[in-house]
Amino acid sequence: MFYQEKVQCMNWVILIIAGLFEVAFAFCLGKAKVTTGNEMYLWYVAFLISLGISMALLVKATQTLPIGTAYAVWTGIGAVGTALIGILVFKEPATVLRIFFLTTLIASIIGLKAVTQ
Repeated sequence: MFYQEKVQCMNWVILIIAGLFEVAFAFCLGKAKVTTGNEMYLWYVAFLISLGISMALLVKATQTLPIGTAYAVWTGIGAVGTALIGILVFKEPATVLRIFFLTTLIASIIGLKAVTQ
C-alpha cells in the first residue's frame, strides 16, 4: 500500500511539471509570434520540444491519477501560468476581474487535488 501511495504522490509532481511545460510551450508560441527569421524557428522548435515533454509527462501521470482530474489540473496549470506569463512578459492587461478569475481557477485546481484519492 505504501508503494502505491508513493507512486501516486510522484505522479502528482509529474503532473505539475507537465503543466509547467504546457506554460513553456505557450510562452514559446508567444515569443515566436514576435520574432522573425531563424529566431522564430528556434522558438517553434522549443515549442515542439516543450509540447512533447508536456504530453509525455501527462501520459505518465495518468497511469495512477484519474484522467478527468489529471487533465483538468494540467490544463488549469497551463491556463493560469500562460495568463500570468501574458501579464508579466507580454504586458497583457491585469484587470481586477482577470485576477479574480485566475484566483478562482487556482482554488479550483487545489480543490480537485484535495478531493482526489
